[in-house]
Amino acid sequence: MHRIDCPWCGLRDEAEFQYQGDASVAPPALDARPEAAVSAVYIRTNPRGWHREWWHHVGGCRQFVQVIRHTVSHRIAATGRPGDELEFLHE
Repeated sequence: MHRIDCPWCGLRDEAEFQYQGDASVAPPALDARPEAAVSAVYIRTNPRGWHREWWHHVGGCRQFVQVIRHTVSHRIAATGRPGDELEFLHE
């Protein structure tokens, strides 16, 4: 089981969180064409390696947490609040 370090609550089990998607993709502008929204939501790559993600702490503070996680080993390198610049070492 993963242990995710929530910036508000501290270290918690993964069961308290819900994966919310890719944090490296910016949402399209409100006046963008519908195709841009479809692309942003449904057309994704399947990255191998380090990936920036959103996790929602549904079993705790209900805040969104940025997580940098390796998609193969599932190792978590960094966590932070939305807007934080997360720094981590690539291996």
